[in-house]
Amino acid sequence: MQIQAEGITLGGALSNSETIESSAHLAQLLLWIDAHHQQRPALYVDVTEFVEEHQLQDADPTVLALQLEQRGLVKIARDMTGATDVHLADEGVVAVQRLKNLQKDRAARLRHTMDAFLRWLYDIAGDQRPINPTLFLATRGSSFAGAEITGTELHEALSYLAEHDLIKAINTEPATVAITPRGANCALAGGSVQDHINQPKPGDNVTFHIGENTGNIAANSRDFTMNATTNKDGIDPAAVVMLARALRQAAPILQLPEDDVIEFTQLATRIEAEAASGSPDPGKLQRWGTSIMGILNSPVVSGALGSVLAAYTGTVLPGLPPA
Repeated sequence: MQIQAEGITLGGALSNSETIESSAHLAQLLLWIDAHHQQRPALYVDVTEFVEEHQLQDADPTVLALQLEQRGLVKIARDMTGATDVHLADEGVVAVQRLKNLQKDRAARLRHTMDAFLRWLYDIAGDQRPINPTLFLATRGSSFAGAEITGTELHEALSYLAEHDLIKAINTEPATVAITPRGANCALAGGSVQDHINQPKPGDNVTFHIGENTGNIAANSRDFTMNATTNKDGIDPAAVVMLARALRQAAPILQLPEDDVIEFTQLATRIEAEAASGSPDPGKLQRWGTSIMGILNSPVVSGALGSVLAAYTGTVLPGLPPA
C-alpha cells in the first residue's frame, strides 16, 4: 500500500494525485465492505450489491473491486461468476480506521471541500458564469472519507476561496459565485488550493537550500548572494553546479507553464552537467543561460536569476547589466 502525505493513492480510473478519501465511491465502498466484514468476517461480499444499493448507474462493480485490490485493501474471489466478490484485507482494516479518523478531521475536510468545489466550479462554469454554490452539495465531490460535506463546511470553504481571490461572490438571489482568473489557474495547475495560495509571490524572500552542501543561495527581489572564486576562464564550476541545483529547485515555484517548467529543468540539468565535466565550455553555459532567460519573462525573477548566472559564466546575458 502506497502512502502519500494526505492519503492512500489509488490507480485505475483515479488520477495519480487523487486519494481514497477524495473518491466518494471507493471510500464509501470500503466502509460498506467493513460493515459486512464485522457482521460476517469469514464471508465475501458482492460489490454489485453496493452499486445497486447506492444506485450508481455509472459505476462498474468489477472496476471498483479491482481498484481496491490493486492497493491491497481487499482480496477478490475469482471464479466463473466474475471478480466482484471481495473480502477485506488487513491493509483494508487499517485504511477503514484511517477513513473514520479523517471524517473527524476538520482541517482535512475543509481542504478537500475547497479543492473539490473549485474543480467542480471550473468544470461547469470555467467561463466565469455565476453559479449557485449549494448545487455542489448534490455532487460526488461533496463527500470526504465516505461522509457528506455539510453546508457549514461549504460556507467556510467559500469564504476562504473568496478571501484569496479564487472565486467572487455575486449579489444575486439566491447568492451565486463565479470563478476568477486566479481560481481558473489554480484549477488548471492540478495542485491543491493550499499549494497555490502558499506559492511565493514576486518580491517574496525565498531561500533555495542546496543538496549536498552546507550553505544556501539566498534570493530576493533585489539580488542573489554567493561567495566563490573563479578559474582562469572566469568560471567557478562548483558555484555553477550549486546554481544549477538552485535553478532546478526554483522551477516549481516560478508559476511557469508546464512545458516551460520541463524545459527550464532540462536546461538547468545541462548547465550542472557541463559545469561538473572538468572543463566547462563558457559558450554552452552562455547559450543555455540565455535560453533560461528567454523562459523567465518576469523582470523580477529573471533579473535575479540571470544576474547570478552571468556572474558565474563570465558572460553578461542579453538585457542585463554586468554582475
